[in-house]
Amino acid sequence: MNNKDKVRKARAGLLLIASPRFKNLSGPKRGTYHERKQKEVDEFRNMLDFLDLTYPGIIYETEDAEKAIKEFFNEGVDFIIARFLSWSEDYAWIKFLRDCPDIPILFVNIAKPKMTFETTLDDDDFIDYLCSGTLVGSLEGSGSVKRVPRKNVTTVLGTMGEVIDKIRIYSKAAKARTILRSSNLGLMANMNEAMWSTYIDNYDLFTKIGPEIHYLPYSEYGEYINNLKEGEIKEYADELTTKYEMMDDVDHDKLIGCVKATLAIKDMAKDHDIDVFVYNDIDQATFKMAGCRAGFYPNWFNENTSVLVPEADIGAGLITYVLKLLSGEHVNFIEPFHIENDFGTFAGGHAGPNDHNDPKWQQNVIIARDVRFAKTSWKYAGAPFAWYRISPGMKTIAGLFEEEGKYKLICFMAESLPGKHLLATYSHTIFKPVVPVKELFERILNIGATQHYAIVDGNITNELETFASIMGFEFYNIK
Repeated sequence: MNNKDKVRKARAGLLLIASPRFKNLSGPKRGTYHERKQKEVDEFRNMLDFLDLTYPGIIYETEDAEKAIKEFFNEGVDFIIARFLSWSEDYAWIKFLRDCPDIPILFVNIAKPKMTFETTLDDDDFIDYLCSGTLVGSLEGSGSVKRVPRKNVTTVLGTMGEVIDKIRIYSKAAKARTILRSSNLGLMANMNEAMWSTYIDNYDLFTKIGPEIHYLPYSEYGEYINNLKEGEIKEYADELTTKYEMMDDVDHDKLIGCVKATLAIKDMAKDHDIDVFVYNDIDQATFKMAGCRAGFYPNWFNENTSVLVPEADIGAGLITYVLKLLSGEHVNFIEPFHIENDFGTFAGGHAGPNDHNDPKWQQNVIIARDVRFAKTSWKYAGAPFAWYRISPGMKTIAGLFEEEGKYKLICFMAESLPGKHLLATYSHTIFKPVVPVKELFERILNIGATQHYAIVDGNITNELETFASIMGFEFYNIK
């Protein structure tokens, strides 16, 4: 998928409904109902400058609703902001709900700090009173949301600032939904026979979430390795060894072997337009073809707003990609290893490629031998990898799992603690979760999950909750 389509502004349709019978009512001092509403609309639109807006004008008649549907569809909006500007006849709203394609709708009502009229004795105050009746309009419209019905309507009521904040979060989630529907997932080259619990239904993946799945054969992987130019191999090896400390026991030939295994993945992703590369790095075919598993993470994946994950876990690849789309930050891939009850912590991390490119934490990376495979018979046994002590700070940790055709999104907050490298072969850290560690994992075990999670800086649990709602996923925020 073209990266410009991933980093663009979210696209929103603006559906603002008003009353045709009020439209031309006029007061001597403040203008017509329409003029007052238009001023209010202009102020609202100016506060939505973080969006690429499609605005067909105020909706008064069914013809206006029909025009809006066509414009929203043709512009490919990610979602629609719907708002009653006062009480209004609801035939245009009902027609819109009935005929508009399946586009998520955020149905908003904005509570004003105070009214702009004192009494309704003069015409100007009376028209202001009519203009202020947004609540009665929203209440009227809410019933049709349920009666039509539509599955993807979310209601928000608050002050202008509160509503704008909600729109901002919703826009990220709706944009992620759109991008997923145009993305490509590449699996190399079969499911992981060691971890059946990570399997998801590929038909459901396409119809319910969106990415097309492409199987990338090992034979092609071998061709990509063989076709690498000496110059690009040396350039990437020099980049790694210049940027990161390297342990003395790293064999140069094995470093080059791992560099080749890594670059071939990047080239395959680039040529096949892959957004989520799901690498089966524990399949023996990987080792037969490459002599080792890829141990680095080309920054091309970040530059293309794409992700690379190990162990052929499609669900883990999807949640890593979702966190990337929602946050725009570097995303890591972990499995929780063990609890240290005395400290209220757990260790987590993962072998294989992990995003070590965050420029703020390059000192946390050491090029070290993959000791887990050092005693095997493969050509580059013990080849090095980017041994990353995952950056410190508060993290959102999330997993995506399938159960009987339904998806479960589980997330929680934990602090990644600073410290030295501890677990050879694994990029890793020690986590202090917000919820007591035993309670946290007992609750996750009762929900039912698997072992793979994505982590990102900061708190994006609100964005994840909104995304899960739009996608129809079960959502669990362990807090």
